[in-house]
Amino acid sequence: MIEKPLPPGDYECCESGCDRCVWDIYREDLQEWEAAQKAANANPEPPQATPTISEQKNS
Repeated sequence: MIEKPLPPGDYECCESGCDRCVWDIYREDLQEWEAAQKAANANPEPPQATPTISEQKNS
């Protein structure tokens, strides 16, 4: 699972109208994170079975 992206700090945007502003990159990263969250919630991983003591001894 990827971590939720943090918005750029006030000092990171130069407000010069860059083609790829840090805010554009943040928005893209946030959309990717939201899609991953949605997919993870739609298909949760099944719980892992805990081996019994006898299974652990046989390993």
